[in-house]
Amino acid sequence: MSETRVHLPVVGQAPVAPEPPATRRRHPEWIRATLPTKPAFFELRAMVKELQLHTVCESASCPNIGECWTRRALTIMILGDICTRSCRFCDVTTGRPLPADPDEPRRVAEMLGRLSLEHTVITCVDRDDLADFGAAHWAETIRRVKDACPGMTLEILAGDFKGKTELVDIVLDADPDVFAHNLETVPRLSRQVRVQASYPRSYKILEHARKRDAVTKTGLMLGLGETREEVEDVLRDVANLGVDIVTLGQYLAPSKQHLPIERYVHPTEFAELETFARSLGITHVVAGPLVRSSYHADGQAQLVRDLRAAKGLAPVT
Repeated sequence: MSETRVHLPVVGQAPVAPEPPATRRRHPEWIRATLPTKPAFFELRAMVKELQLHTVCESASCPNIGECWTRRALTIMILGDICTRSCRFCDVTTGRPLPADPDEPRRVAEMLGRLSLEHTVITCVDRDDLADFGAAHWAETIRRVKDACPGMTLEILAGDFKGKTELVDIVLDADPDVFAHNLETVPRLSRQVRVQASYPRSYKILEHARKRDAVTKTGLMLGLGETREEVEDVLRDVANLGVDIVTLGQYLAPSKQHLPIERYVHPTEFAELETFARSLGITHVVAGPLVRSSYHADGQAQLVRDLRAAKGLAPVT
């Protein structure tokens, strides 16, 4: 228990009141998370626990977990729950991971088969300890899920594979319906925010996937100290690449040990950036304070089918 410091008065002076505790910075009124109260949320949580799976919703302390899980929309996180990187915005545990679980792809497929979703997102921790950075595990997971859920569109949010495009090819050859990789922030802040990653490397990964005619997606966090002009420059980069889907959301620090929030971006500015991105020719843009990479992605099955058809890719049956 902390000790309360009492200020004793000097004779002839009035008592000195103790200093009030520092007030905690409150989020603005437009940032309000939905608390989980409905049975669907708790049923989904029990299923995740039963199959010994991990989700980025829990591991990264996503503010949307109450809303999304009530719709049975979740983002499974493969290759364990310990990341080899230490990005300064992320709440996923950093450390030495356990060996990749060879049975995990089967359990992921079983989970998604039970849920009968139209679209889902799978992500991963970074596994720089593995020779292929988890590429083969990714491919096996994708194949298993597609066999179990042939009518579902599958989006994957992958790491940068240290820029090794031959490893990206292993993942793309398994035919995910969307290949996502987040730039996260503007070039000037990339090393500070992501530490072991870089903007040019992430750009290279997206460029390679785009050349393979994959449906591509990326996302940015705002409020880390970037300028409006820098965000617009990144959106121009993304448009020039031909990336199909972009998300823009507010950075929210998971704890005092993470990077501080430099600025709260008003919903009006998010709307303006969405309009700007669309004017550049980006097909689909989702922007708002609580937007995350997979936010409301569960409603994008038809969009993904249309994008695949436009590229001449095989339809999802």
